[in-house]
Amino acid sequence: MNRLARLTLVASCLLAPGLASQAAPAQTGGTIQSRAFPSTHLGKELAYLLYLPPGFDATGTTRYPVVYLLHGRGDQMTAWTTIKPELDRMIAEGRIPAVIAIMPDAPSSRRAGYYIDAQFTGTDKLPAGEAVESAFTQDLVAHVDTSYPTKADRFGRIVAGYSMGGYGALRYSLAHPELFGAAIVLSPAVYLPLPPPDSSTREFGAFGRGAQLFDDAIYTAKNYPAVIPAFVATGFPLVMFIAVGDDERALADPAQASHDLDYEAHTLYNHIRRVPGLTAQLRVVDGPHGWATWRPTFVEGVQYIFQQLKPGRP
Repeated sequence: MNRLARLTLVASCLLAPGLASQAAPAQTGGTIQSRAFPSTHLGKELAYLLYLPPGFDATGTTRYPVVYLLHGRGDQMTAWTTIKPELDRMIAEGRIPAVIAIMPDAPSSRRAGYYIDAQFTGTDKLPAGEAVESAFTQDLVAHVDTSYPTKADRFGRIVAGYSMGGYGALRYSLAHPELFGAAIVLSPAVYLPLPPPDSSTREFGAFGRGAQLFDDAIYTAKNYPAVIPAFVATGFPLVMFIAVGDDERALADPAQASHDLDYEAHTLYNHIRRVPGLTAQLRVVDGPHGWATWRPTFVEGVQYIFQQLKPGRP
């Protein structure tokens, strides 16, 4: 049999249906599963979506970093599933390590709880706030670290969020630096010194007290300038990636222009960049308050974060 005939025979065997069916299926990406666990601080189950990377091995020696993904106001945990193809691609191309991603649900006060422990007791139109911050930073993190093979230290945890979730990611990284070594803060709904009159921060009770929907003192105490001194005192380093779109919605009242999210993101960055121990980047992209902004900036941000968190770097 000549060489051409032998190659033809090999090709025919590889294409034969019986042999092809025995081949191992191609690994196309990670998986997303729906999970829940009983949260002590909520007094009920806390639901979340779990992303496991391609080749995930629950029984091996690999410990996986975890990215916590916080959704925006009015959204659900499923909103973050849109970036699964990007996670798959970045892991496959070696741009980031294989990671576990946790997408928790935040239904408090009609999904406008702003990821804090609310003191709002509710009205006839709105349910009471909940201890979301304690549930996430204590119950959820502990549950994840005991349930999956995580890299269970602050350099193995990243918190990311957009809009209301951007507020949450910023607060968690500064108020709980013992838990998180980095944050990705996208179009954050943060305001200095107080939110504009038509902000949702005033409408759902997250920053309220009793039956009052909004309390200036509570908002100020929770806002990032108030928590920076305590963060600095810990001596922990932190990496932060901030991004915003240049077409974010402009407030109708020109007198409130300094509260537009692009303006507030610049204000945030210029505060953060001066904080000892904090390494930060700011990106302004061509995009609105939506995934046209959040998708590319998350992709850039998570790669930047892992570059900064390489062994030997703070």
